[in-house]
Amino acid sequence: MDSTRRNALFCYLLAVATTTLFASPVAAQQYPSKPIRLIVPLSAGGAGDLLGRIVAEGLAEYLKQPVIVDNRAGANGIIGMQAVVSAPPDGYTLLFASTGNIAINPGMYGPKLPFDTEKDLLAITEVAEASQVLTVHPSFPATSVRELIDLAKAKPGKYDYVSAGNGSTTHLNFAMFASMAGIDLVPITFRGANPGQLAQLAGQVPILMDSFLHALENVKAGKVRALGVASPKRSPLLPDVPAIAETVPGYAAMAWYGIFAPVGTSREIVSKLHDATLAVLRNPEIKARLARQGTDVVGNTPAEFSAYIKTEVVKWTKVVKETGVKGE
Repeated sequence: MDSTRRNALFCYLLAVATTTLFASPVAAQQYPSKPIRLIVPLSAGGAGDLLGRIVAEGLAEYLKQPVIVDNRAGANGIIGMQAVVSAPPDGYTLLFASTGNIAINPGMYGPKLPFDTEKDLLAITEVAEASQVLTVHPSFPATSVRELIDLAKAKPGKYDYVSAGNGSTTHLNFAMFASMAGIDLVPITFRGANPGQLAQLAGQVPILMDSFLHALENVKAGKVRALGVASPKRSPLLPDVPAIAETVPGYAAMAWYGIFAPVGTSREIVSKLHDATLAVLRNPEIKARLARQGTDVVGNTPAEFSAYIKTEVVKWTKVVKETGVKGE
C-alpha cells in the first residue's frame, strides 16, 4: 500500500473513531431537541396514569420539549414495556411503570416474558410510592378488617374482590392479604382499575383494594366504607382508619412508580432525565398535589432504584408462588 492510500485510510479511521468517541456527549448536550414519548403501560384514568401525566407535565416544562403520554395497557403492561424495550436508546421513548409491571411480572411469567426487565431497561428514578385502601360497598356486612376475615373464614370462596387484571397490584395485594389472613376470596377481573371501581360502586363486586386517589373521595362521600390502609402505619388522610397490619401483622403493600429508559441509553441522557425528574418532584406545588392523593415523593438515584427493584422482584416472586397466581 502506498503512502497516499495509507494516509487516506488513517484519516478515515481517525474520523470514525472521533465520531464514535464524541457523538454521545454531543447528542446528550443537545438533548432533548424534539418531543419525548412517555409510555404508560396502564389504563387511562387510573392512579398510575394520572401520576404519569403530572410528571410528564413537569418534565415538559423543565426540558422545554413536549412530553407526550402514550397509554399502552394490556397483558399487565407487557405490551407497553415491549414498545420501550424495542425503541432506539436515544432518550425519546421512556417508560413510566409500576410495581406490577416491573416487580411482579418476572415472577408471574418467568421465561415467557419477551424481555428481561433488569437487563433491557435502565432505571432512572423511583418517582413515588402510594398506599392502598381496603374498601367495601356500604351494603357489605363487615365494618372492620377483623369482621371481613371472620366472614370469609365462615364462608370460604363466597366473597368477591375487584382485580384490575391477573397479576396487577390490585390482584396481588389482595391475594397476599388473603394468604396472610388464611382466607379464600375470589378475584373478579376487569380490564383496568376504573371498570372495577364502577362495579364496586354499583354493588356488583363488594371488595376492592384501591388507591387513595380514587378511594378518598368515595370514602368521604359515603359511597364506600374504608376498612384498612395497606401502608405499615395509619395515613394522615384517613387517621381513623386502621392499618391492615394492626389486624394482619406484617402486612404492607405499597404501589410504586418509576421512570425507565431502554438499555443502551447514554449515561449523560440518563443523568439529565434523572436531574429533570428530581427538579419536578421538588416542586412544592407538585409535592402538595401528590400528598393530597396519598402519594409520597421518592426521587432516588438510578443505582438506589435498581437495588430496590431487585428486592421487590424477590418479594413479589415469593408472593406469586405462595398464592399460586399464574400468568395468563
